Amino acid sequence: MKLAQLLVIGSVFLLPLGAHAQWQWLDKDNKKVFSDQAPPPDIPEKNILRRPSPPPKRLNFSAPPAAGDATDTAAASPPAAPAPVPAVPAKGAGVDKELEEKARKAEEAEKAKQAAEAQKIAQAKAENCNRARQGKATMDSGIRVARVNAQGERIIMDDEARANEQKRLDSVIAADCK
Repeated sequence: MKLAQLLVIGSVFLLPLGAHAQWQWLDKDNKKVFSDQAPPPDIPEKNILRRPSPPPKRLNFSAPPAAGDATDTAAASPPAAPAPVPAVPAKGAGVDKELEEKARKAEEAEKAKQAAEAQKIAQAKAENCNRARQGKATMDSGIRVARVNAQGERIIMDDEARANEQKRLDSVIAADCK
């Protein structure tokens, strides 16, 4: 029984290896196509979304490398840096209008997200300001104030604790009430 379970688990781990050598591209109708074959020649380069990785290089241990072999020169000199690839195409280079529209919408969504976050922060500051002002009014009124400690006991604040709390409330008011 355990051998059968091990075989099932092993096959589950081996299944994704077959999907490794997959091509993915957008066809004429902008539908994603998955295949183990290269796309037809009429598919533009920009529509090819994924290519299979190249197979690993096989080493030949039976024959020594020839004098002009690439492995000989690669061992003698450091590898050359790859040519820089431009990250963003130039404006006049036929940039797809759909791509520009998606980028614009993404920027607008990011700005809206930042505005919502700023509004949430402003609202939290306003609430903190109101609470600090109420606490300051309570401290300034001179009434006795009690706190509950970790054991659940009520402890009345002494003058030193009251002064520390007033300083803390003043700093909150200075930071959040502008």
